Amino acid sequence: MQLPVIIAFVVFFSIATRQILSIKFGLKLEIWQIMSCGAIGVLITGQITPYEAAKAVNMDVMLFLLGVFIIGGALEESGYVMQISNIIPGKVKSMNQLIIALIFVIGFTSAFLMNDTVAIMGVPIILYLSKNYKISSKLLILSLAFSVTTGSIMSPIGNPQNLLIAVDSPIPDPFITFPKYLLLPTIINLIMVYLVLKIFFHKEFNISLSDNAYNKVMKDTKMVLLAKSSISLFLFLIAIRIITSIMGFRIIQLWLIPIIASVPLLFSGRKFIKIIKNVDWRTLIFFMAMFVLTKSIEDTQFFQSVIDNTGLHIASLPTIFFVSIISSQLLTNIPFVAFYLPLLIHTGAGIKEYMALSAASTIAGNFTLLGAASNVIIVQNVEKRGETITFLDFAKVGIPLTFINAVVYYIFLSL
Repeated sequence: MQLPVIIAFVVFFSIATRQILSIKFGLKLEIWQIMSCGAIGVLITGQITPYEAAKAVNMDVMLFLLGVFIIGGALEESGYVMQISNIIPGKVKSMNQLIIALIFVIGFTSAFLMNDTVAIMGVPIILYLSKNYKISSKLLILSLAFSVTTGSIMSPIGNPQNLLIAVDSPIPDPFITFPKYLLLPTIINLIMVYLVLKIFFHKEFNISLSDNAYNKVMKDTKMVLLAKSSISLFLFLIAIRIITSIMGFRIIQLWLIPIIASVPLLFSGRKFIKIIKNVDWRTLIFFMAMFVLTKSIEDTQFFQSVIDNTGLHIASLPTIFFVSIISSQLLTNIPFVAFYLPLLIHTGAGIKEYMALSAASTIAGNFTLLGAASNVIIVQNVEKRGETITFLDFAKVGIPLTFINAVVYYIFLSL
């Protein structure tokens, strides 16, 4: 086994056991620190050169996330997030209604705003709701994580790996093809998210919500106006991107959308400096380290040799589902798709195989915390606010949910 793969396993194991290390030995490690150690490991052992490491960092993803972090910070700083949250007490009266509303609103929003965007903006909302209703933050954190992952599957811009497939594969009309094959099974799987959560958190669903609701009043009206302008511009540019993509051309790069949308926030003066200071730089460092580590793994051709030696048929649906879900836990789903997509193209695969790659690589994010970048974004944001969820807490719900998700998508794509 190549050294980068060994380092990746150590990183995976360390992240999975970091809460145990904290309790037993007082060693408090954050996910970004562990991933950074992995990247430093492959650098100092010469597995990747500094030049190759710099090239490996996807600046489009980095700039997109930076812009979204700025917009999300402005929404929270202004109190607009609290205003959105305060709509809910008058609309829902039971835990069933709350979780169903969250799952479907978050899921469908992820399909159009990209799941990482919704993950960033969703954290302060679900933590506010947790405090507001005095319910377990764990249930709401999992609801957010599973919803942004599952809902994003139905659209070519729902997540970065879908975007890679839409741009680089030979599938026709991605904005038509993705919903045609994936909309109905995604709706069913959002229902599955609700049912699985209800099984694991059945006691939480007995809580009455109406008695615990309270309101927060926003004070900074100027900041609210600027934040609204920013998110409106973001939505407008996303709409332009979708329309022009359907028409067969693009007039704006995806990474530019949140950067342009954050321009109105410059007029907030000192508040903008505060927002920049509060950007989740730790998550950005995690992404940089992840790109470096996964590039070094890719260069070893380890996964390619495993597939070749086992004689798996790359373009078969069972292989796509199995390899995608398992491999994404080490590589996360974005780098995995970047690795697997060229192999699939080379086989002359059909539309259903590309849709299977989209579905399988994305639901891999429901399997463990490391299956999707959006999970890491959520965990690091909730930990910054004093909450957390363990690797085991996530996996014990996520593993059976992923199995159900895979069966649903497999059935629909096999028809």
